[in-house]
Amino acid sequence: MYFHAGTAHRFDARTVLNAYAQGAFPMADPCGTIQWIVSDPRFLLPIGQLHVPRRLARLAAQRPFEIRVDTAFRRVMEHCAQDRGGENVAWITPRMIDVYCELHRLGNAHSVEAWLGGVLVGGLYGVTLGSAFFGESMFTRRELGGANASKICLIALDARLSAGGFTLLDSQEANEHMEQFGGVELPFDDYSSLLEQALHQSAQW
Repeated sequence: MYFHAGTAHRFDARTVLNAYAQGAFPMADPCGTIQWIVSDPRFLLPIGQLHVPRRLARLAAQRPFEIRVDTAFRRVMEHCAQDRGGENVAWITPRMIDVYCELHRLGNAHSVEAWLGGVLVGGLYGVTLGSAFFGESMFTRRELGGANASKICLIALDARLSAGGFTLLDSQEANEHMEQFGGVELPFDDYSSLLEQALHQSAQW
């Protein structure tokens, strides 16, 4: 469940990193006002131990997409920002994109991308602090042949985080799309303890 922790009156790279370090993250409301959000319980994915459905594992083994990292960060965010209706209404504002692109330049925000024939057909992005990766959003362009592209990007992300020594993969709130990968929900207090440990450990993106 999401809880509003206040309006983001100041919104810049340093403020965003400080918020993540305290377990909060930004989302824009329908009016475009950026709010700090806390999710309790918190949903975490097990790095290096994702449960990958058999059919998806077979597809990933076929390498249907070219997987790239950090080559089109802004474009990934812009695709994620599109209003897809239902539970995926738009919550990413142009101001948020600008600030996250600054975080990307600073080395604290990253994208994993799926390309098909030179076309970006899926991807995800998130923020890194210490040995924590905070997953923010993902997208798939099925109309361009990108079915399951975001899921394959998640598998690639997991492999990268595992190799780099990351200890925490924060997916914020459980949903049907992410639950299939074997995540767990933790009370916010328990999550905060794990986060504190991760912030004091180094990892290599």
